Amino acid sequence: MISLDVQHISKSYGRVMALQDVSFSVEKGEVFGLIGPDGAGKTSMYRILCTLLLADEGTATVDGFDVVRGMKDIRRRVGYMPGRFSLYQDLTVRENLEFFATLFGTTVDEGYDSIKAIYQQIERFADRKAGALSGGMKQKLALSCALVHQPSVLFLDEPTTGVDPVSRKEFWAMLSMLKERGITIVASTPYLDEVRCCERVTFLSEGKVMGIDKPEIILNRFADIFNPAGIEDGSRFRGQDSLPSKAAEPSASENVIEVSHLVKAFGDFHAVDDISFTVKRGEIFGFLGANGAGKTTAMHMLTGLNQPTSGAGTVAGFDIRTEHEQIKKHIGYMSQKFSLYEDLTVAENIRLFGGIYGMKSEEIKVKTDELLRQLKFEEHKNDLVGSLPLGWKQKLAFSVSIFHEPAIVFLDEPTGGVDPATRRQFWALIYDAAHRGITVFVTTHYMDEAEYCDRISIMVDGKISAMGTPEELKRKLGQPDMDHVFTYLAREAKRGD
Repeated sequence: MISLDVQHISKSYGRVMALQDVSFSVEKGEVFGLIGPDGAGKTSMYRILCTLLLADEGTATVDGFDVVRGMKDIRRRVGYMPGRFSLYQDLTVRENLEFFATLFGTTVDEGYDSIKAIYQQIERFADRKAGALSGGMKQKLALSCALVHQPSVLFLDEPTTGVDPVSRKEFWAMLSMLKERGITIVASTPYLDEVRCCERVTFLSEGKVMGIDKPEIILNRFADIFNPAGIEDGSRFRGQDSLPSKAAEPSASENVIEVSHLVKAFGDFHAVDDISFTVKRGEIFGFLGANGAGKTTAMHMLTGLNQPTSGAGTVAGFDIRTEHEQIKKHIGYMSQKFSLYEDLTVAENIRLFGGIYGMKSEEIKVKTDELLRQLKFEEHKNDLVGSLPLGWKQKLAFSVSIFHEPAIVFLDEPTGGVDPATRRQFWALIYDAAHRGITVFVTTHYMDEAEYCDRISIMVDGKISAMGTPEELKRKLGQPDMDHVFTYLAREAKRGD
C-alpha cells in the first residue's frame, strides 16, 4: 500500500529552482530516506508534503489525500520534526507537550500510550524548561510532541543534527520501534550510518532526483559525493596533495592553552569537575563528549564567557580569571549556529567583523578581497548571508572567525548538519589555519572528524575520561575506530541528562 506518492513536483523561489520534476513513492510502514547535499531541496519537499508550502507544478498525496485539497486531513495524519528543534525553549517539557497536543485537538492523556515508551525517558524532567535540556533530551521531547496526536506518517528533517553519537543510536532505535507500529517514516540525515538504517532512499541534488534505491547501492553509486577522498580515513586525508601540510610539531614550551584542576559548579552540580590539559600552538585539538558532559561549559570558561568556580587556566598567555577581555581579543569563535548577520551581505559581514577585531580599514579591504577569492565568493559578495546554503555560511563564518589571525580559534560543532563533501572542504580550511600556526580547538559529533585531530580529549560526567591521539585511544581501549571509542566511554556515564 502506498503511503506517499509524489509525481512531477517542481518548486522555484524566484530564479532558484528548489525542486525540478521530482517523483517518488513510499510504502506504508517503510523507513524512507530523503538525502542529499545542502540546498538539494529536501526541506522544500517536506514542507510541500506537510501542506506548509504549495508546489508550482505536479501532485502529491499523503495517505491518499491530495496535499492541496486534503490539507486538513493530512495535517491530522502527519508528524513533523524540522531541522531545528520546533520546541518552545521557554516552556517546560510538559507545557510543550500539552501545547502540541492542543494544536491537534487532542490531549496528552489521550495520546499518552502512543508516546509512552519515549516520553517516560524524560518524564521526570517534566518541569524543566526545554531550553535547559541536553540535545538528546530535546530529541525525545520533540519526537513525543510530533507523535502525541498518533500520526500515521512521520517526517524528520535532519532530527539528529548536533546530537552525540550515542543519543543518535538511541533515537534510531526509537524509530525502529515506531516502524513496528506501522508508522511510515521519511527521514533526512547527513550521517551515513543513519542513511544505512533506511530501507530505501531518494538522493536529491540541485532539486533533481539522482537515484532511488537501497542505501548501499546509492552510497556506492555516488561515492564521490557521500565518501569524498579523506572523509573516512584521517591519515589519508592528511596526506592529500590538495591539502596544506601541517606545520612542524611545536615544542612543549609553546602551549597556548594551559588548564589546571578547572571546576565549574552550579550549586551542588559540577558541570566541569577538575579537568587539566594543555594545547600546543598550531595543534588541532578535539574536545569531545556526549550532550551534557560539560564541553560547552568548559569552552565558555576558556573563551572568557564564564568564570570558573576553582582551578586555573591561561589562553594565549592570559589568565581566564582576570584577563577574559584580553582573551576575547586574541581568539576566534564559531558555534554551530554561527554569528554572521543574515540581513547583511557577505562583504558587509567581513568588513563588520574586521572592524570589531580592531583591524585598519585598508587591511580589511585587502584581506576581504583575498578571502572572497579564496572562498570563490567573488560573484556572491553582495548576496545576503541569509540567502546562502548552510555549507557556504559555515565556511564564511569560519573564515571570518580567523580573519584577524587569532592565536586560537574555538569551533563548537562547526559542521553540524553539513554534507560530507562540504565538511571535507571545511576541514581543508581548518588544516590551512593550523598550518599558519593558529591553534584549532574543536568540538564535533562526527567521529570521522575526530580522526583528523592531532589529539583528542573525551569528557564524561564533567571529567576528562581519556586523552591522546586517535591512534593511541583506539589502541588503548581496543576499539576499531573513534565511533566505537566514543560509544565505549560515553556509555560509562553515571549522571543523567
